[in-house]
Amino acid sequence: MEPRPNIEENTQNKRIEMLEKGKKFLINNMVTILFVIIGYIGFVLSGLSLPFFLNDLINRVARNGFLVLALIIPVLAGMGLNFAVVLGAMAGQMAIIMTIHWGVFNWQGILLCVLLATPIAILFGFLTGKLLNKTKGQEMITSLILGWFANGVYQFIFLILVGSVIPMKNEELVLSTGVGLRVTVDLDKKLRYAIDSLFRFSFIKSVLIVGIVFISVALYMYIKNNKQGQLDSAKGKVMALSASGIVLGVWSIMTMLNSRNMLNNLNIPVVTFVIIGLLCFATAFLTKTKLGQDFRTVGQDQHLANVSGIDSNKIRVLAIVISTVLAAWGHIIYLQNMGTLSTYGSHENIGMFAIAALLIGGATVTKATIGQALLGTVLFHTIFIVSPLAGRNLLGDAQLGEYFRAFVVYGVIGVSLGMHAWKKQMQSKK
Repeated sequence: MEPRPNIEENTQNKRIEMLEKGKKFLINNMVTILFVIIGYIGFVLSGLSLPFFLNDLINRVARNGFLVLALIIPVLAGMGLNFAVVLGAMAGQMAIIMTIHWGVFNWQGILLCVLLATPIAILFGFLTGKLLNKTKGQEMITSLILGWFANGVYQFIFLILVGSVIPMKNEELVLSTGVGLRVTVDLDKKLRYAIDSLFRFSFIKSVLIVGIVFISVALYMYIKNNKQGQLDSAKGKVMALSASGIVLGVWSIMTMLNSRNMLNNLNIPVVTFVIIGLLCFATAFLTKTKLGQDFRTVGQDQHLANVSGIDSNKIRVLAIVISTVLAAWGHIIYLQNMGTLSTYGSHENIGMFAIAALLIGGATVTKATIGQALLGTVLFHTIFIVSPLAGRNLLGDAQLGEYFRAFVVYGVIGVSLGMHAWKKQMQSKK
C-alpha cells in the first residue's frame, strides 16, 4: 500500500514542473506571442484575402530576410544590436550607383555590385569595429550615433561632391545642375528583380515539397533513434514533424485540386530564398567552428577570452566586419526587389527595421538565433502589411495604421533595451 502516496507525489511534482516550464516559456516568448496575436487580429480586421497577403509577405521576407540575419554575429560576440548595419547598406548603395553609371545591368550588374560593395563594407566594418573597441559597454549607442554621422558624410558626398569634385556625367543619375545625384533612381530594366526573376516556382508546390521533407526527416529520426533505443526522447520531435508534414501536404494537394484557388497563381523567388538559406546554413556552420566558439567566449566574458589566449578585440572587429559585409549584400537584395533607389533615404531605416524584426522574433540584446530572425521577419512584415487596412476598417483612418507601424519599430526596440538594462541591474544586485 506504500507506493500510492509516491505516485501521487510524483504526479504532483510533474504538474508543478510542467507549470513552471509553461510559465518560463510564456515569459521568454512574451513579445513573440503578443505579436502573433496582434498579427492575427490585424489580418482579420484588414479584410485582406489570403493569396494577396501571402504574396506580399513572400516578397517582403525575400526582400528583408538577409538583412535581419546579418545582425546575428555581433549579438553572438556580445556587442548587442548592430545599428551600424546602415554603413553596410551605404556600401551596397554606392556599389549600385557605380554599377548603373557604368551601365552593367541584370544579374551581371548584381554580381558587380557585390564585388564593389564587399571591399567598401570591409573598410567600413573594420573602422566601426575599431571604434566599438574604444567604447566597450556602449556599443549600441555608439553604433547608432555612428550611423547618423555616416549618413551625414554620405549626404555630403553624393549631394555636394558628386559632379563638382567627383566627376560624373550621367543624365539618369546626376541632377540637371550637374552637381549632386537625383533623389530617386529608377532601377527598372537595370537591376530590378535581377535576382528574384532568375527562377520562380509555384508556392503551393513548394509547400508540398516542404511537407514531404518534414515527413522524410521524421521517418529518418524515427529509424535512427529506434535503432539506438532513444525513441522516447525524440518522440515529441518526430510526432511534431510528422503532423506538420501531413498537414502541409494535405493542404497543398487540396489547394492544387481547386483550380479556382488564387493560391495556385502565387510564385516564390527561388534564387533569393536559396541565398537566404545559404546564409542560414553558413551562420549555423560558423557557430560550430573554432571562430564561432571564439565569438561565444568573447560574448560571454572578454576577460576569460583574453586569459584563454583569444584576442577579443580582433574577434569583435571581425564580427562587425562580417555583419557589415552581409548588410551590404542584403541591401543589394533589398533594392533589386524594391526596384527604386531613394538615393538619400533607402538606407536610413534599414537598421531600425531589421533590429525590430529580430527582437519581435524573440531575440534579445544578448541572444539571437536564425529561427528568431526568420520568425521575426515574418511577424514584423505581417504587421506592416495589415496595419494600414486594419486601422482604416477599425477607426476609419489608414494613417493610424501607419502610426502603429512606426510605434512597433521604435516601441519594440525601446522595450527590449529597457528589459536588458533591468536584467543587468537585477543581476548586479545578486
